[in-house]
Amino acid sequence: MNRVSGPSSQASRQLFGRGTWRETQRIGDVLRKETVGGALLLTATILALTWANSPWSDGYATVRDTVIGPHALHLDLSLGQWAADGLLAIFFFVAGLELKREFVAGDLRSPRRAALPVVAAVGGMIMPAVLFMAINYDTGDGALQGWAIPTATDIAFALAVLAVISTHLPTALRTFLLALAVVDDLLAIIIIAVFFTSDLSPVPLLAAVVTLAAFTVLVQRRVRSWWLLLPLAVTTWALVHASGIHATVAGVLLGFAVPVLRSQAAGGPDAGPGLAEHFEHRFRPISAGFAVPVFAFFSAGVAVGGLAGLGEALRDPIAIGVIAGLVVGKTLGILAATFVLTRLTGASLDETLGWIDVFGLALLAGVGFTVSLLIGELAFGAGSEKDDHVKIAVLAGSLLAAILAAVVLRMRNRIYRRIHESEMLDTDHDNVPDVYQQNG
Repeated sequence: MNRVSGPSSQASRQLFGRGTWRETQRIGDVLRKETVGGALLLTATILALTWANSPWSDGYATVRDTVIGPHALHLDLSLGQWAADGLLAIFFFVAGLELKREFVAGDLRSPRRAALPVVAAVGGMIMPAVLFMAINYDTGDGALQGWAIPTATDIAFALAVLAVISTHLPTALRTFLLALAVVDDLLAIIIIAVFFTSDLSPVPLLAAVVTLAAFTVLVQRRVRSWWLLLPLAVTTWALVHASGIHATVAGVLLGFAVPVLRSQAAGGPDAGPGLAEHFEHRFRPISAGFAVPVFAFFSAGVAVGGLAGLGEALRDPIAIGVIAGLVVGKTLGILAATFVLTRLTGASLDETLGWIDVFGLALLAGVGFTVSLLIGELAFGAGSEKDDHVKIAVLAGSLLAAILAAVVLRMRNRIYRRIHESEMLDTDHDNVPDVYQQNG
């Protein structure tokens, strides 16, 4: 009896092994949408920077700071705040759906496969935070409040980099990058809820629990009536905002409430897609195509002040800590966590890959933008000098990480092309029985 020669046993001992065909198809669809979103995100960022540094920069500030909304409901927010608190809630709602989908019905439902992105995400958040605090240990003036800024990965920007360099990154590595970024988002929202909630109002919070519970009951019963679900979701968001907790937390909680499987009683992925996939198809285009680019437009518009202003900003220890965290901290954290996991579990990299591939992917994970800008605003206050320096540092660090990752991944592109062709051949072979069954 040769128990270790089968593909499933071999895959369980290998990191970055090829996943199931169903999951590969789904991940491919997600990545294509996120790549388009990354292009829009980049466009919005360039527009914001151009306008903010033009002779018409006052107009940009006027638009961003225009206040709309009812004061009685504590929703008299500027357009910039609406983008950060409201539109990003849609982004985190989709992240919640994606994370639950991965761990309930995706390839990551296997603890062995889930361990890698989770451990790597934790390592990729701890190391940048430690590095930032080490650099700003004696800076003073509240600099340490920015410790969480370089801890997040922006999947849309990272995938936009992949699209630009046209790399044939293997499916397993793309899946890992997506899973790592989604876990990053969850950890980031926990950080925001725990460390950036100063004044907590219990009454709105308790009311939010009630509306969230009502939403959960309805979706668990597979109710799809928008006239019921949407008001409950918006009310939950508004109550969480009024409670003092950042409103994006509501997005993740609402995403977690949605069932992944068509029938939970079936207890497995073969039960078929549930409401989570339905909602994801509807809201991911809104998130990637509108919510995140609009947030970027209102958050990335920092006046650089020419070369002198740029130099002054980049000499700020806070900016140095952010750049070092994104470029060095992320890379070391993910590499170290992956290496430790191989030592503790006896696993090895897939035979087609090497540690240089993990290094390139870890560099790419240093492309942080959306959540980093959000945490920067929460830590230092939107529009403050420190926040402006953080924005410049996030842009500079993300750009540097993207360039370095592109160099490494392009060097390996010929290897990736062969792996990609092999995956396609394996996929065609795996699908032959299905074709015969459909025609038989």
